[in-house]
Amino acid sequence: MGSGYSQELVINLKGVGEKTSKLFEKCGVRTVGDLLSYYPRAYDGFLAPVRACDAISGQVNAVKLTIIGSIVKRRVRNLSIIAFEAADETGRIKMTYFNAPYLASSLKSGTTHIFRGLVQKKGSFLTMDQPKMYSIEEYSSLIGKLLPRYPLVKGLTNNAVMKAMEQAFLGAEASKEYIPSDILDRLGLIGLSEAVRGIHFPANEKMLEDARRRLAYNEFLLFVLRLRLLKKNSEELSNSFPMLETSETRRLLEVLPYKLTSAQLQAWEDILHDISGPSVMNRLIQGDVGSGKTILAFMALLTAAANGYQAALMAPTEVLAAQHFESFKELIDKYDIKTLKPVLLTGALSAKDKREAQRLISLGEVNCIIGTNALIQDKVDYKNLALVVTDEQHRFGVRQREALAGKGFNTHVLAMSATPIPRTLAIILYGDLHISIINELPGGRLPIKNCVVGTDYRPKAYKFIKDQVEAGRQAYVICPMIEEGELDGVCNVTDYTEILRQNLPESIRIEMLHGKMKPREKDEIMEAFARKDIDVLVSTTVIEVGINVPNATVMMIENAERYGLSQLHQLRGRVGRGKHQSYCIFLNTSEGEDAKKRLDIMNKSNDGFKIAEEDLRQRGPGDLFGVRQSGDLNFRVGDIYHDSDLVKESAMDADRILSEDPDLSLPQYRVLKETLATKSANFIDFATL
Repeated sequence: MGSGYSQELVINLKGVGEKTSKLFEKCGVRTVGDLLSYYPRAYDGFLAPVRACDAISGQVNAVKLTIIGSIVKRRVRNLSIIAFEAADETGRIKMTYFNAPYLASSLKSGTTHIFRGLVQKKGSFLTMDQPKMYSIEEYSSLIGKLLPRYPLVKGLTNNAVMKAMEQAFLGAEASKEYIPSDILDRLGLIGLSEAVRGIHFPANEKMLEDARRRLAYNEFLLFVLRLRLLKKNSEELSNSFPMLETSETRRLLEVLPYKLTSAQLQAWEDILHDISGPSVMNRLIQGDVGSGKTILAFMALLTAAANGYQAALMAPTEVLAAQHFESFKELIDKYDIKTLKPVLLTGALSAKDKREAQRLISLGEVNCIIGTNALIQDKVDYKNLALVVTDEQHRFGVRQREALAGKGFNTHVLAMSATPIPRTLAIILYGDLHISIINELPGGRLPIKNCVVGTDYRPKAYKFIKDQVEAGRQAYVICPMIEEGELDGVCNVTDYTEILRQNLPESIRIEMLHGKMKPREKDEIMEAFARKDIDVLVSTTVIEVGINVPNATVMMIENAERYGLSQLHQLRGRVGRGKHQSYCIFLNTSEGEDAKKRLDIMNKSNDGFKIAEEDLRQRGPGDLFGVRQSGDLNFRVGDIYHDSDLVKESAMDADRILSEDPDLSLPQYRVLKETLATKSANFIDFATL
């Protein structure tokens, strides 16, 4: 694709008007280049319809059936329900639709349709909830096709994205190839232009997998190269802010009501060794959920302040930043720590409060700055920033860490991650950082009790949630999708919220949370949950990096088989944070043996590192989109578990390229160097990692 065409605005494409271009902009798509790198998040594969007796429970099936008997319509509180039976000569399936009044005119007894959705067995009956309904002619035209499903915002349809994408390809030239041909040949990877077209409009599953592997390799190679170059630069930087351990941190360790674990103490020794050594610190603290990384961050910030410097902590969400600020203030007041003077800086502050925070920072009147990416805006000037701590390391791109560290001169960087990925992959992916692992949990924590159950357990799960709420506790329910129609046969937040309201007493306060909400709206919901103003929160995985709610004791995960084990572990980590016994219910909607086997690992272990290793061992070629990508590193195409072979190959290739040409000045690496230098290379946006 020529660089001139890639910069063309999407509004210039045929069929894209001003309204659609504004919706695209909400998705981060302004140019044709942005559009072509706006990858699908799933695909619909349309197989020939099966007979009712051949429908497989736990899988998405297309079945040709005739509606029989009467169509029952009823209303329960805010939920409208349509129920009927459909059959062929081999059997019958019970159909249920929620909040689908638009179907009423199409549903007539005696009419034949193709119903496509998740088939489930309830007692002796087969059922389908919310199946997509097609005419026989309409479905015939789809058989054998793989249709892309794109991430959408309200008002933007999947069809509109597909049409714009087709227009973009009409004018697209060949993409600039930046991977040397010998690497492509060795790994059997297809060309870049073919891969970009194949990821959007694959002719078959093989083309899709070939396209995906090629683009995944691009992501990994660019990521590792940037990290290697960052490491090279940081190793050449001398320590401009040498720090010594001070009496304040020693006193804090003595007065804390608990003893640090040996893993925490080792990590603290690593930090002290780095900040007092000859080179700039670049360290990752990798610890399981609840392993006690925050106290180490606090001690590092305190050490910087006691040595006369400023330090900053950047969190991925405003709620998490505010929570850190409040918990640090509590520690300061409780233990009479006069050295540390904190300030909060987030986008949610009023203009007046922002200006005041910026004034205090520039004058050096505060030395502990806690916030979101507002910390790296141009208006923020630090007096003597010596240390940067990033919480939830995998949520920040290389560029964001560089931008914050760049606010100081040769600033120390301490990154924290609650994502226990296997050490072999961590060393490759976090190649710019020295790693400290905290693999022990503090004493006194009650282990979470787990259970993996089928769909027939739902009524018992609802009763259990009711009992916990009535005992004063709170619960999370996780669904993979936001609204009906995003993926056939999968629970969605919008309808599920209504279903829960129907199944739980009216006195129980239920709200929903998902990634399409505005940041302010999300924060308000999460803050209300933390204040105990919400009893049950129905959410997508946006909750994965959330706030600390010690009163939440139940985590119920619908369609649990659709997630990677490590992501399930991250979600489970939202509970078990208080003094009360916590529980995690994994609801498996699949009848397959593989899903049962995988989820059994979650049932038996609460150890994130063991689970990560098992996830790596188990993920292999297969149903790529049957398991949602782990949330560990948000590569847009690559999955570090599924593609662990490519991760390792890309690391070896990056090292070989840099040993041969450290500055990428040879002709064969010219386009690669240009791609690395762009702020948001077409096929990888570091700010999303």
